[in-house]
Amino acid sequence: MKEYKTIEKIAGPLIFVKKTDPIGYGELVKIKLADGTIKSGQVLDTSDDIVVVQVFEGTSAIDRASTVKFTGDTIKLKVSKDLLGRVLSGLGEPIDGGPQIIPDKEQDIIGAAINPYARSSPKDFVQTGISTIDAMNTLVKGQKLPIFSGSGLPHNAIALQIARQAKVEGNFAVVFAAMGITNEEAQQFQQDFEQTGALERTIMFLNLADDPAIERLITPRMALTAAEYLAYTHDMHVLVILTDITNYAEALREIGAAREEVPGRRGYPGYTYTDFASIYERAGLIKGKKGSVTQIPILTMPGDDITHPIPDLTGYITEGQIVLGRELHMKGIYPPIDVLPCLSRLMNAGIGKKNTREDHRAVSNQLYAAYAEGRSLRGLVAIVGEEALSERDRSFLKFAEQFEEQFITQDKYENRTIFESLNLGWDLLSVLPVSELTRIDDELIEKYLDKTKRPKEKLPEENKGKKDAEKKEISAQSSQPAKNNSNKNNSKNNKKKNSKKKK
Repeated sequence: MKEYKTIEKIAGPLIFVKKTDPIGYGELVKIKLADGTIKSGQVLDTSDDIVVVQVFEGTSAIDRASTVKFTGDTIKLKVSKDLLGRVLSGLGEPIDGGPQIIPDKEQDIIGAAINPYARSSPKDFVQTGISTIDAMNTLVKGQKLPIFSGSGLPHNAIALQIARQAKVEGNFAVVFAAMGITNEEAQQFQQDFEQTGALERTIMFLNLADDPAIERLITPRMALTAAEYLAYTHDMHVLVILTDITNYAEALREIGAAREEVPGRRGYPGYTYTDFASIYERAGLIKGKKGSVTQIPILTMPGDDITHPIPDLTGYITEGQIVLGRELHMKGIYPPIDVLPCLSRLMNAGIGKKNTREDHRAVSNQLYAAYAEGRSLRGLVAIVGEEALSERDRSFLKFAEQFEEQFITQDKYENRTIFESLNLGWDLLSVLPVSELTRIDDELIEKYLDKTKRPKEKLPEENKGKKDAEKKEISAQSSQPAKNNSNKNNSKNNKKKNSKKKK
């Protein structure tokens, strides 16, 4: 194996090596420093004239005297079922003080693309224990459903709660990958998993903020490789939580700038969409395989801008989004999930009589419509005051308030079943007049809506007056023919009497 002393340039985390033999893309590289220290890297770009190598441990202390050796191999993760319960670095090395992993095999972290023909349609319900997700934006096994957050919002707490509470039928595991987090956050994640016992079924990959940016690009691929191994070798259902995709995209932009690439939207590389797709599209179900990989990527929207390239491109690839609302967070509501801009495109496949309950879709639609109307009425109240509203409008305003206080609001350790969430939805809908439940069939209303909680239907005074007038008119019309007949008979009798007198 040849060693090269032809480092021509160093830029950020990259080194440029010239006059090499043909080198493969993605090849693993060993860089030996003058003091004998060895650093690892990966071939990022290759041509006849020069090879670009990204260095995992940073380029400090590398100079022209350093030697570069191309191993002819690609980056692989040592996979084993013993990974469960372990905490690893972003490069897959144990950092929990435990022993080294004895692998069953080594698996390439790039992964093989899933043939669309080989994909099976997601259809099984995944319970997260959070009402706003389970009841209104249902997660389905094999789906990729991102969480759109903002700076300062509790997306990490929600990620931990989902990791603790999520469950499906069959063998279940969680792969949790954190990118660009602080030491404090890393300790919080680790302690939470250990204290709740969730670590036993979890593999954690932690890439810290002070780790090299290039390691951030490896971390999600390490996590997905571990998930695919558990899913397709051991028939497990694996939930992969990736936080924070924004930090990943920033690392991608940093590497692109170091390579002097022509920037795309807001400075991100033009291939950002393709790069995201290479991560997100590794979720799914494969025909003939019992296991599955489900993804929840979490990203923070810079400036709460949902049109920013990161959420925008993510939305194109994934199957919906869960959006956190800053207004709800300011009210002290947790989790601050704003259901109005949320969407789960595969929800219908995972709900209904066979998966959850027959009333699931109807209840979700009615809750959404009623909350949307209640929210819009708040703007009207700010102008004309609540006293100017009709009785009907007040009931929707009351519903919106109770929906936020009771349905959206949950404790961080409150794990609601889907049946508890649906029953709570029915309790809230009992605030509204039954005539306003237009999105639910009468049979379901009769079966699930508690009759003791139904509000009595009250007609407005003017309508009540009209109703009374209509009743009088109907009764008058019904008695009219009888009066006419009696008048005719009377006139006949009078004629007979007159004729007798004349005689």
